[in-house]
Amino acid sequence: MTVLAKGARAKRSALKSLLQPFTPLLLRWSGKGDLKILTKAEAISLALPLEHTALYSAFYINELVCRVIETEAPYPQLFQDYLHCLTALATCHINHAGNESAVHTSVEPFLRKFEFQLLHTLGYGVDFLHCAGSGLPIEPQMSYQYRAEQGFIASLLKNSQTFYGDELLIFASLAFDKLGAEQKHILQAAKRFTRMALKPYLGSQPLKSRELFQGILPGKMK
Repeated sequence: MTVLAKGARAKRSALKSLLQPFTPLLLRWSGKGDLKILTKAEAISLALPLEHTALYSAFYINELVCRVIETEAPYPQLFQDYLHCLTALATCHINHAGNESAVHTSVEPFLRKFEFQLLHTLGYGVDFLHCAGSGLPIEPQMSYQYRAEQGFIASLLKNSQTFYGDELLIFASLAFDKLGAEQKHILQAAKRFTRMALKPYLGSQPLKSRELFQGILPGKMK
């Protein structure tokens, strides 16, 4: 929802230091229209320690949420998924402080997981465990073609719509943080799939978070 914090930019405003990104808050507001008025804000913990790659990644998931979910509707499970993702990003920053390349590598699994969770919240119901054509279980070594609103169909074609069974099984489990170095291709496939799946929800307008930080982190924005 959209909430207006009156006077928050004033020098003596108690809200000025509270209303910062990634600080968990308890809020009260009033109003019945589209624009609510903030009446109280209270921090329930310190802001998460997010910097550089972890911070830019957090802005990315913020923009995803704002762009695709319905306004003024409750999403309690998605909120928990969001908090878990932010916590994971902060942990990546702490564990690899000073090594942005390592942070970038470590945040990818959690971003991919959140994207899949967001798709689930949106009602995206593709079956990753069965072939949409035959109904047979997905075979790890088999290749499949992705068909929007249908699923994955066994095929020998190789193009941008091609995914392998081992990739689809990980998509179903969301176990991206358990992958070994030799399974990097699965993360790349997950990124390719979520971009295709989220495109109808995002439309043609590019994500501002990607545009904003591509100059700062060339080649690293998600």
